[in-house]
Amino acid sequence: MAEGQIRLPVDTCLLEFAKLVRSLGLKRVNSEKLLQDYGKCARKLQGQRLSLEDFAQFLELPVSGELRHMFALFDENEDHSMDVREFVVAFSVVCQPAKTLDTIRLAFQMFEAEEDGAITENELMCILRTALGVGELRVSRLFRAIDEEDSGKITFESFREFVDQHPDFAEQYLYSDNAGFGSSSPSHATNGFCADFSPREQKKLD
Repeated sequence: MAEGQIRLPVDTCLLEFAKLVRSLGLKRVNSEKLLQDYGKCARKLQGQRLSLEDFAQFLELPVSGELRHMFALFDENEDHSMDVREFVVAFSVVCQPAKTLDTIRLAFQMFEAEEDGAITENELMCILRTALGVGELRVSRLFRAIDEEDSGKITFESFREFVDQHPDFAEQYLYSDNAGFGSSSPSHATNGFCADFSPREQKKLD
């Protein structure tokens, strides 16, 4: 993960998300600046859940079939609302698939508490689950390993330090605890999170 390489479970919805990003015209030459703008706006919302119309306004796009489809990917409770921070995490994976830690840093900035810059286990689960594009993810063992003081919170600095010290942590703490991980074909690990952005798949989609 520290090197931007992580295998995907076979059923990831990131591939579907990446195609919708293209069809909506969100991935542009200046998509990294757009990503930073989205991140700042999402942080200000502090987890406030958005409706479809709110999401369209956030993206400055009209409501369309593609937008409805994208919204549905994040409406996990089927209550017609979404946490836009999850969209920004997924969008970061699409914009910079080989810069895994940059995505995680941005996610921490959106989820962290203002008083201590830390996140909870549930928030780490949300971040990594969204970044991998899967419906469920167990992160308890990973969180406890990072949270050595048993404070119930971790910072990005502690996460990064743990990754630096345990470069194979995903194998030990994610794949072993989550069925389906590590069983994908080699093409699912070619270029960071998303197989959609390996050179072969990129050419096919273009």
